[in-house]
Amino acid sequence: AMQNIKVGLLGFGTIGTGVVRVFQLNKDLLTSRLGASLELARIADLDTTTDRGVQLAPGLLTDDAQALLNDPEIQVVIELIGGYEPARTFVLQAIRNGKHIVTANKALLALHGEEIFRAAEEAGVNVMFEAAVAGGIPIISSIKENLGANNYSALYGILNGTCNYILTEMDEEGKDFSDVLAEAQKQGYAEADPTFDVEGIDTAHKLALLISLCFGTKVDFDDIYTEGISKITALDIEYARDFGYKLKLLAIGKRDGDKIEARVHPTMIPKDYPLAAINGVFNSVRLVGDFSGPVMLSGYGAGMDATASAVMGDVLAAARDLCTDCSTRMPALGCPQDQLKSYQIKPMEQLSTPYYLRFNVKDQPGVLASIAGILGKYEISIESMVQPHRHAAEAVPIVFVTHVAEERNVTAALAEINELNVIQEETLLIRIENHLE
Repeated sequence: AMQNIKVGLLGFGTIGTGVVRVFQLNKDLLTSRLGASLELARIADLDTTTDRGVQLAPGLLTDDAQALLNDPEIQVVIELIGGYEPARTFVLQAIRNGKHIVTANKALLALHGEEIFRAAEEAGVNVMFEAAVAGGIPIISSIKENLGANNYSALYGILNGTCNYILTEMDEEGKDFSDVLAEAQKQGYAEADPTFDVEGIDTAHKLALLISLCFGTKVDFDDIYTEGISKITALDIEYARDFGYKLKLLAIGKRDGDKIEARVHPTMIPKDYPLAAINGVFNSVRLVGDFSGPVMLSGYGAGMDATASAVMGDVLAAARDLCTDCSTRMPALGCPQDQLKSYQIKPMEQLSTPYYLRFNVKDQPGVLASIAGILGKYEISIESMVQPHRHAAEAVPIVFVTHVAEERNVTAALAEINELNVIQEETLLIRIENHLE
């Protein structure tokens, strides 16, 4: 008789609904790919009444998570609750009960991954999280499996659709951040409280996972420098265009000997780079391996169907292991826990990169000279600049693009410049990345 693998689903929100749709619409496909039947045996969610637009067999949906977690017939548990608790407790309980885990919860893994991965290793079960990073883009399995023979030198990611959509709209419409954000909220591209997205936190969660995978190391999430896009104006995007750059919220991971760069911030990249062409809600990840060279993957980084695709790819992989009586072929981070190395995350003041600097100044003689003088004192040399158009405005922008400079010098110079009485508001600094491998 054909094997039947039973799956339990924790969390019946948007992505959970997408998962149910895959089970229902692609049932025959899943069976033929697996050579066994895959059955969604139980769904647990606190809300059992809202219509999600899918028909369920009676008794399938329950508000009792314990009934699912302790059901001996369920071999794979999909966790789509999100957040830290009760997700963490439920996942650890399922692991103790010998169930494989498939999750889309990047926040949980970025903060509690070590505990969860260790528990899974001890219990001999899989924790799979393709859906936690970049939605439908198969980045996790690429890093661990297909590209697993490479030393990675760098990874770059556009990992948040909300930010990328906002920056794309600002670019195309010439509108300011707050206006575009309000529109994005109306259209459902941005949450009512957009902090996690627009301040870069969501991107940093994903970067933490990618760095762990690429460099085989544990990352303390708090060590990742994180800066969002809320200070960016339409003017900056216009200047970026004049200088030949596009502005993206970029996640950057680089390995330099035994140090790692891990940073999330608005970044200017040359407009002819492939990453510069990733617009709207699309996401992309660019990996650089010593043998593979640069590999770039892009697609929908969020959304019901794309994320459900990634969840179900993991469910299939876990089911294949179960069908061949192989418990954990692939460790969560692509290597056993005791093989993880510890690298220091390079402090931002040690960064060397070019910078875009926008000063808002009173329009009076000598301002340019005094700013340039302070920059020179700190060994910051200017590659190009845009001088203000002369008009009667109170404050005018002066914009510099620097050659490669040390962040500690730039920080010191700006502290001194911001004290000048001609400076009207805090200077805006945007880092430039113009040598992507």
